[in-house]
Amino acid sequence: MLPETALPRRAVPLLERLPAHWRGPLLHLGAAWLGLIALFFGDWRDIAWQAWDSSTYNHILLIPPILVWLVMQRSAETARLAAQPWWPGLIVLAAAVFLWVLGAFSGLNLARQLAVVVMLQGAALALLGPRVAAALLFPLAYMLMLVPFGDELIPFLQTITAKLTMALLALTQVPATIDGVFITTSFGYFEVAEACSGVKFLIAMIAYGALASNVCFASWRRRAGFMALSVVVPVLANGVRAWGTIYIARSRGIEFAESFDHIFYGWVFFAVVMGLVMAVGWRFFDRQVDAPLVDDAAIAASPLLARLAGMTVSARMALGMIGALALTGAAWSTAANRIAAPMPDYIALPTVPGWQLEERSPRAEWHPLHRGADHRLTARYSDGKGHVVDIAFALYAAQRDGKEAGGFGEGALPLNSHWAWEAAGPGFADAKSDVIQAPGPVHRLAVTWLRTGDLLTGSNSRLKLANMQDRLLLRARPTMTLIVSAEAADGAPSEAAIRAFLGATGPVAPWMDRMARVR
Repeated sequence: MLPETALPRRAVPLLERLPAHWRGPLLHLGAAWLGLIALFFGDWRDIAWQAWDSSTYNHILLIPPILVWLVMQRSAETARLAAQPWWPGLIVLAAAVFLWVLGAFSGLNLARQLAVVVMLQGAALALLGPRVAAALLFPLAYMLMLVPFGDELIPFLQTITAKLTMALLALTQVPATIDGVFITTSFGYFEVAEACSGVKFLIAMIAYGALASNVCFASWRRRAGFMALSVVVPVLANGVRAWGTIYIARSRGIEFAESFDHIFYGWVFFAVVMGLVMAVGWRFFDRQVDAPLVDDAAIAASPLLARLAGMTVSARMALGMIGALALTGAAWSTAANRIAAPMPDYIALPTVPGWQLEERSPRAEWHPLHRGADHRLTARYSDGKGHVVDIAFALYAAQRDGKEAGGFGEGALPLNSHWAWEAAGPGFADAKSDVIQAPGPVHRLAVTWLRTGDLLTGSNSRLKLANMQDRLLLRARPTMTLIVSAEAADGAPSEAAIRAFLGATGPVAPWMDRMARVR
């Protein structure tokens, strides 16, 4: 332990109030956590920035003080247990480091951010042992709420909200038609946009519901029921919100409805819904206010925990392994980031039999996003038979953060553009097909292929797995993406235009390789 003269004057009384057998373990845990946060500071900075900058994740700002409060609620009982270093906790930490490496290799921020949180959990397990982990099980698990997750749910929630809105419009006898996430009425054209998906309220309610379930309920059945309520009600409430906006627009106009939606539904409506959820759950609360949250006697007497506690390791060894594992992961990522496939000096559009370059502009401008690509090509072709297609091709020397062929907001549906996803498109071999829509409305079918090595796919997940394998093996291979797209027009269906174009190019994989000049 550090001598008292080396500690700030305020720290000495704090340490003196701690039981003697807890001072060393807490210092060890604090040192391990500070080291892990410092080594992976970029990911913690990104979590903090998302929590501060994005309204979807503002609730994360409340999680650290809640975690402190949860630990303090259990401190008296936990203090009666003995902390001990535990080597299986190092397995959890090693798995988290490996997950971080995979996330870094694939450019998947969610994986990296989840990993740095699990690293702290693994370090706590390794330095405090299974009995203390059992006492602090909920606070340790609740740390996962620090991870900014939920964007992946947006398309699903948009679709659910649109369908709920149509059901309520039919119930209130408001004529409307739906096209994907776009709703057309006689008095306006509405989009269930990403911001209207309700994801921010759903994620906040999950965090709130988990906290209330643990603190207010003792029965696991009641906990499960309250959590189900916390998930279902926000989704249903968001459908009511979208319906209400359209219903008000019918009588007061779209501009008034948008303003009302922002002020009332954005700030008041969901607060009322949250209060109603709590009111419904209130009468089922079955935990006494003064009931302890930890049964330290049962934990100390548990035969299973006693057997697990036998898997000890020295504190010095645990700290050394935590540092070694973390440094290994960081070094591995650094080495892989230096790997890049050789790139040609230029790439060029190959000729397509029966098709010529087209100079006429589309009805709605469309510019696919390929940030970080080393080479890009865009062109418009027509065949003189009424078929017109647009192509976008991008070539990458490597895949890393900011240079991801399948990254969020990349490709056919650019982030923050006037285009919005409408529905899944018709099937094309080894491709992802989407119908997107711009105001007008203008409908466009976009078919996307992703390629690396011998893999040709439309799945971003399969591409990331292949990229991860390359980087794990420190193997340099280029990645490329091709988007073939066509606007829907009278007498020239977009699917027919794309299939005619693909019939002229021949198999997609070798055509992409020729453009990239890699084979």
